[in-house]
Amino acid sequence: MIIDLTQMQPNQSGILHKIHGGTGFMGRLQSMGIRPGKRISKVSSHFWRGPQTVEIDNLQIAIGYGMAKKIFVEVSK
Repeated sequence: MIIDLTQMQPNQSGILHKIHGGTGFMGRLQSMGIRPGKRISKVSSHFWRGPQTVEIDNLQIAIGYGMAKKIFVEVSK
């Protein structure tokens, strides 16, 4: 099942499937190590559209809600 990063539950993980956005957005995410094909885990999210904290390659990164809506992850049921 493919969902966006905001729909993931804390401690849920999956494979990053697709990123919607322009070249600047893609470049910013790739510089943080967020690329399609990588395993990503959601650590926490804040109430009312706050930042989403994820873990990728043993590195925790906080991503804004708008950016997280454009990142799609394939999770297993």
